[in-house]
Amino acid sequence: MTTPEFITDLRTRIGHDLLWLSGVKVVVFNGSQVLLVRRVDNGLWTLPAGIIEPGDEASHTAVREVLEETGVRCELTHLLGVGVTAPATYPNGDHAQYLDIVFRAIHLGGEARINDDENLEVGYFELSDRPSLPPLHERAIDWALNPKPGGYFA
Repeated sequence: MTTPEFITDLRTRIGHDLLWLSGVKVVVFNGSQVLLVRRVDNGLWTLPAGIIEPGDEASHTAVREVLEETGVRCELTHLLGVGVTAPATYPNGDHAQYLDIVFRAIHLGGEARINDDENLEVGYFELSDRPSLPPLHERAIDWALNPKPGGYFA
């Protein structure tokens, strides 16, 4: 998994201290199925997600991350909500916490597949047959199934 250069540069100055970052999660539907990835770093199934790099728009990051991780081209349909993740500690000792921007999208094209080194598996799942997901990813799916005008704010 490649760490963005701006984070690597920051880490040379702050070490493993808590780093506040912005990220996106994307709930991509293909009909009644939702797109999921199984991560290399922890083996968990999650929604496609990624870090917003300096100067990037959250919406552009969302579309790019889905394509980079899964080979799927998508179109964003809703900004679902904004929340904050719990602090995370990575295997190398880095600490981070994320402003979490959640989007809903539809599949435009491409075949769902492993398309990078961040994931072990990629696929579409019926909602009733999906693997267990971390709580904030479940929350994102709930938001996508029940979009609220103006979005959700945790």
